[in-house]
Amino acid sequence: MLDILAITSPIYITILTGFLATRYGWFDKPAMRNFGAFVIKLALPALLFRAVGQRQIGEILNVSYLAAYAGGSLAVIGVAYFCCRRFARLGRSTSAIYAMGMSCSNSGFIGYPILLLTFAPVAGVALALNVIIENVLVLPLLLAMAERGGGDSGPWYKLAGKSLAQLARNPIVIGTAAGLVVSLFGWTLPAPADRTVSMFAVSSAALSLFVIGGTLVGLPIGRLAKRAAPVSFFKLVGHPLAVLAGVLAVPFLGLPRLEPMLGMAAVLLAAVPMASIYPILAQAYGQEDFSATALVITIIASFFTLSGLLWIMHRVSM
Repeated sequence: MLDILAITSPIYITILTGFLATRYGWFDKPAMRNFGAFVIKLALPALLFRAVGQRQIGEILNVSYLAAYAGGSLAVIGVAYFCCRRFARLGRSTSAIYAMGMSCSNSGFIGYPILLLTFAPVAGVALALNVIIENVLVLPLLLAMAERGGGDSGPWYKLAGKSLAQLARNPIVIGTAAGLVVSLFGWTLPAPADRTVSMFAVSSAALSLFVIGGTLVGLPIGRLAKRAAPVSFFKLVGHPLAVLAGVLAVPFLGLPRLEPMLGMAAVLLAAVPMASIYPILAQAYGQEDFSATALVITIIASFFTLSGLLWIMHRVSM
């Protein structure tokens, strides 16, 4: 168990450092936004470009991984939306926001640093595949669902197309796409350019975790904690179980069985807290306080759930 804590503790110590540094005035909230912008617009795109561009195209476009992770995520979205509508009697937009919290992982800011410490050989590929799934399929679908619930009378495909057009300008998506082009044509960057990209790439892990801690300062919890707890539970338990089911079901769909390390990476990425932009996306639908509360609770609880999951994976792989 000490080996597991040696993996998870640095993640949460770095998050705590960001929280304390912001809480006691070493950095302010605007600084966290600037650091976050650096990670999203430069560091993570560089990381993804390098991780994707240095691999064969067949290794990156892993259909079995895409099917397993996308299938598990879509199953969670469907069940969450149905339960919110049928049993909790929530509106369509609110139900979509709840489903978003249960199915969208913080793959870049939390998932990737953990993968680097556990499954380093496949960390970059797993992150790139998750970026494709989350930015091309899951987020556009959920935003389209939320928009329809908000009274937009436009066809769902037009709303999804609008979301895709916005995502096409996202630096993370651009970095992944550029890496795919480099991989497809087998290009190699000149040494100075490659070293520059590497310098930006290696800065992403620690800074992204530091930003997560800083953004937690001042977020409300209080009366919303009871409502947010089910979202946290299904994100940390339901989502990884659904992706695990997808990984196990892949051979029955006629697809190649996932490499064990890549399969465990998929489950691990599904088990991390929701994306840090969750409260920002929820703000347009009046759910910013709820989503921020869910984010705080999920990050705190994930220390225990991720440690437990890593212990199980360690025992299984022995």
